[in-house]
This record gives sequence, C-alpha cells and structure tokens, in this order.
Amino acid sequence: MYDLPPDLDRLRTLETWLTLTLDRVRQQIKDVEQRDRPQAPAPQPTPPRRPRTPDWGLLYLGGTPEIHRGDCWATGRTLQPITAERARSELADGARACDICRPDRPLGMPQPGS
Repeated sequence: MYDLPPDLDRLRTLETWLTLTLDRVRQQIKDVEQRDRPQAPAPQPTPPRRPRTPDWGLLYLGGTPEIHRGDCWATGRTLQPITAERARSELADGARACDICRPDRPLGMPQPGS
C-alpha cells in the first residue's frame, strides 16, 4: 500500500498535514453545499394593516356630537371609535344620529318624533 515513515517525528508531521488537509476539504464541502443549496425566496414585505373599522363612531360637527356607524361614508377620516354603549348614551344625551347611516336603528334607539 503506502510506505509510511518509520520515525515518530515524521509520522506526527504527516498526521498534522492530513488533519489540516481534511479540515480544508470539509470546509470546502460545506461551502459548496451552501452555494448549491436552493435559496428560499426572500420574504415579501407584508403590507401595512389597515386599522379595524369601528362598529360605531363619534364625530364633532361644530359643537354638536354626531353618532355614525363605523362604515358610514359620510364621516371622512375624523371618526372617533366608540362602543355601542357609549353610542346609545350619547344619543340619549342629545347627540344627533347621522341621516345617512342611521346608527340609532341598529342600536335600538327610539326614532325621533315617536
């Protein structure tokens, strides 16, 4: 097979050289595997989430509060989100119900003039 040196010094030198060579070969294998590994597609940035549309909202027009459903198109972007309980309370305290979305109906409030 192979003729190895008979003395310990040269055998140790050979062992060191083989160890270093094996380490380089293993590192090269890792590098090639890394290079050849299919790359996962870059994660797509998630679009910013729109804030949840509130169920009810309060809008101040001048000094008079007005109650709207959260999806009312007549409010623009200045609608302050409120709970159904607060919407009922505001309506009971004299706030106007929007003439477009009529929040008083689903809230079970009495109709004006009834």
